[in-house]
Amino acid sequence: MRIDLHTHSTASDGTGSPAQVVREAAEAGLDVVALTDHDSTRGWEEAAAAALEHRVDLVRGMEISCTYWGTSIHLLSYLHDPTFAPLLDELEHARESRGSRARRIVERIAADVPLGWDDVQAQVESGATVGRPHIADALVARGVVADRREAFDRFLHNGSPYYASHYAIEVVDAVELVLAAGGVPVFAHPFAQSRGRIVDESVIAMMADAGLVGIEAHHPDHTPAQTRRALDAARTFGLVVTGSSDYHGDGKPNRLGECTTSVESLEAILDAASGVPLVAGEADAATP
Repeated sequence: MRIDLHTHSTASDGTGSPAQVVREAAEAGLDVVALTDHDSTRGWEEAAAAALEHRVDLVRGMEISCTYWGTSIHLLSYLHDPTFAPLLDELEHARESRGSRARRIVERIAADVPLGWDDVQAQVESGATVGRPHIADALVARGVVADRREAFDRFLHNGSPYYASHYAIEVVDAVELVLAAGGVPVFAHPFAQSRGRIVDESVIAMMADAGLVGIEAHHPDHTPAQTRRALDAARTFGLVVTGSSDYHGDGKPNRLGECTTSVESLEAILDAASGVPLVAGEADAATP
């Protein structure tokens, strides 16, 4: 069984619709796929319908933008109740902050290259939260850069003079909110230093004490040494090990099924969840 528990659609910063992501997962030979858009469950309904059509099991999830004393952390939440008000309130605060942050970044870049807010809005699917990948796509459309990677390398990385911060949930609070919503919290790509600053095992210990369930050890942005470090952390703190592609369609080189999760780890996640069930990829076994 092939299981990929981290993908993105146009509901956040992927380039394919939720239905397209599920269809591509089936075409890639996956049996189970998770849709984990940034700070949003907007793609769940469409993805669930596609899962029935293409006979792929769907784990409904989300990737939450968090922080620990200024260091960005991403927390995957699987199978939580999407109507849980305390979590929704925090996510709405974060989305509003991301929107104003994007405007500040665009204003700073526009002082040096031709780029306007309308250019960025043209890259954002209706209802999606604007983020740096959309600014990158606008820079590509303007001909300033060749692709998203060049946009981040030149303009959008965390150390860039154009960078601006935004509100994010404190990571221990996020773990507790996900659990309260009946979800399963998993630390995404914890040691991927190519993305910027990382936290050490002392923070993972605090997250584990708060109820962290898993750690994404197998990820395209992890070097072999970083994967081993994550596996060591999983053993130390008793965490479920996952592996995922972090697929963004054409937005990143990551390929579906590039890294995968074991059946045993998926079963542990399903057993720990009480928010919403797995969407089984058979019409007669569908879940609402």
